[in-house]
Amino acid sequence: MAWFKKEKSSESAPPRRSKSTEGMWLKCNHCREIVYRKEVDRNNKVCPKCDYHFPISVSERLAILSDLGTFKEWDTELEPKDPLGFYDTKSYKDRVKAQQEKTGRKDALVIGEGRIEGRRVIFCLFDFAFMGGSMGSVVGEKICRAIDRAVELRLPVVLVTASGGARMQEGILSLMQMAKTSAAVAKLGEAKLPFISILADPTFGGVTASIAMLGDVIIAEPKALIGFAGPRVIEQTIKQQLPDQFQRAEFLLEHGMIDMIVERKQLKGTLSTLVNHF
Repeated sequence: MAWFKKEKSSESAPPRRSKSTEGMWLKCNHCREIVYRKEVDRNNKVCPKCDYHFPISVSERLAILSDLGTFKEWDTELEPKDPLGFYDTKSYKDRVKAQQEKTGRKDALVIGEGRIEGRRVIFCLFDFAFMGGSMGSVVGEKICRAIDRAVELRLPVVLVTASGGARMQEGILSLMQMAKTSAAVAKLGEAKLPFISILADPTFGGVTASIAMLGDVIIAEPKALIGFAGPRVIEQTIKQQLPDQFQRAEFLLEHGMIDMIVERKQLKGTLSTLVNHF
């Protein structure tokens, strides 16, 4: 028996990664390039190689859109129930509890009042981190409450969507929110108050099919995925290959589905111009 320990071949050994470099790099969801995390952070969470806008948190979104320290959140106590007793691999109640512990929120929407360059505005912001930003009864109720207060206070509403669509665990009660929120937006129209919709990546399903596409002005972030069903589902259904960049913001702008694409760093200025104009 040899008195020495045989070294493993360097070809078969997995590459070593220093603990100090863990988490320093990101893979872009669009161009698939590896990018330096700090560079992305300095650039408002935008890929420096292809201009893809990474998903950001509600607090990061508010820091970009609203004047510092002006946002006051409403109705934080509202949380979902489980009227259907829904259960798949685990109960809906357990899923909600886990999401609440993970995000520190009761549900997937944040509403409140803030200011954009001094002007008062009502914000409604989806939190994709909470069950994919899915729209259930609480989300629908909070949107309606925000709009009711906007009518009462004579203020514009800015909606930011990032959602997979209706929340399947609430079944028909979730689908009802499409009609409920659409009816609420009609109140804004009757009151002649502006409703500005900002579509972030991704915005899909029942959210796209209702409130997200009802804005007086519909804005999308660059390269955001926007649609009803996903592209793979559509291809499998119609048995045809879809066009390049199908369901990207640029494709929707070209085909008249949205009004403009605005980079994240320019969003606040654009909103200020629109609010002042209206």
